[in-house]
Amino acid sequence: MGCKCSKLTKCCWSSGYNGSVPEDSNEVNEEKSELDDLPAFREYNIETLRMATSGFSVENIVSEHGEKAPNVVYKGKLENQRRVAVKRFNRSAWPDARQFLEEARAVGQLRNHRLANLLGCCGEGDERLLVAEFMPNDTLAKHLFHWETQPMKWAMRLRVALHLAQALEYCTSKGRALYHDLNAYRIVFDDEGNPRLSCFGLMKNRRDGKSYSTNLAFTPPEYLRTGRVTPESVIYSFGTLLLDLLSGKHIPPSHALDLIRDRNIQMLTDSCLEGQFTNDDGTELVQLASHCLQYEPRERPNSKSLVAALIPLQKDTEVPSHELMGIQDGAAALPLSPLGEACLRIDLTAIYEILEKLGYEDDKGTATEVSFQMRTNQKQETLNTKKGDVAFQHKDFIAATEFYSQFIDVGNMVSPTVHARRSLSYLMTNLPQEALNDALQAQAISPIWHIASYLQAVALFVLGRENEAQAALKEGSTLENKRSTNA
Repeated sequence: MGCKCSKLTKCCWSSGYNGSVPEDSNEVNEEKSELDDLPAFREYNIETLRMATSGFSVENIVSEHGEKAPNVVYKGKLENQRRVAVKRFNRSAWPDARQFLEEARAVGQLRNHRLANLLGCCGEGDERLLVAEFMPNDTLAKHLFHWETQPMKWAMRLRVALHLAQALEYCTSKGRALYHDLNAYRIVFDDEGNPRLSCFGLMKNRRDGKSYSTNLAFTPPEYLRTGRVTPESVIYSFGTLLLDLLSGKHIPPSHALDLIRDRNIQMLTDSCLEGQFTNDDGTELVQLASHCLQYEPRERPNSKSLVAALIPLQKDTEVPSHELMGIQDGAAALPLSPLGEACLRIDLTAIYEILEKLGYEDDKGTATEVSFQMRTNQKQETLNTKKGDVAFQHKDFIAATEFYSQFIDVGNMVSPTVHARRSLSYLMTNLPQEALNDALQAQAISPIWHIASYLQAVALFVLGRENEAQAALKEGSTLENKRSTNA
């Protein structure tokens, strides 16, 4: 189809466009600081990732999809308190471990604040896992199609489009122009509510040579002809995302283009956006989308052109993303509860009183619940637990540690509370590393238990690992706040 360029976009479509994108110096400095904090890409062993995800616990699954090559993404936490997303492929997805590791290393060299960056991988045995930065605020699909409290604002939709274009431009500049199956599930939001492009789509799919799992109605036409993804195919998919942002729905490109030809743009825009933008603003984005969806790949703009076209369209640039999204700023600390305050002060006596009062209440409802009416073959473990509890109650922490250890070593039953109590007993007897290990084990058993994170914070404070301790304290506060909200 032929679509005339607007005043903002008419100079941008040549693939030879050399315009530069202005960047605020403060933003550049913040980006550099953020990227300096990222570790170098590394290979993890399977046990480290199993521990980080609490044994690939169902409670830690954040997404699950793919019929032909099923894969699951888990949230996890490494021992240094860094939160990660761990993508675990079906073993048939990457038969050749060498190819998998080479591809992961290449993607792992990328570092940009518009990406959810790849931190590492694991190709041990039949395992194929990727480790990336964890983005806690869901996907674009969730906020755009399945919102619960408020629809995404126009200014935020424009910001998503720009950040995504900038991510693609960066990847292209680094020789990684191919992105596989770009869609609303590949865009995730960080702690501050800023949109980022998942690094997972930069990995080639070696299983069957296919790169698109979406409905054929959304697949680039040249891919249907050749079965190959090209940089221009990625731009086509970017166009479908612009349609998503405009409409708040997943509209097939052919239907959207029919509406554009008929100048029926009102039918294309989300009714929830009424009054948030002018006709000119809407027309600019519609024209940009239509250029991306050109049938002939050579007629589509490149990623640098997309960035240049989207910058003038931005609104409310001074408003933080978390405000536009209506979510809490993840960088801001929550007010601490009495338990959180006690952990910050390393007030072991106050922590002891809270744990003693709590008892085994938080073991209830878990698959490994401690019960004092165990079967006959578990009587000894129950007896050890009771002895440990008596010692703990009488503040005989050396004896408590001994009896809890006997319970744990037998291994027929597990209890997060027993590990928490032994952790505090270790702290009381000046064994902070052992206390940290127990707190990590308590979280492995019960991934969303705030007590486990709080005890990790205390142990880390005692060990002098201030930054990690603050991260654990923040996580404990977040989990406790969610628990209170749900209750």
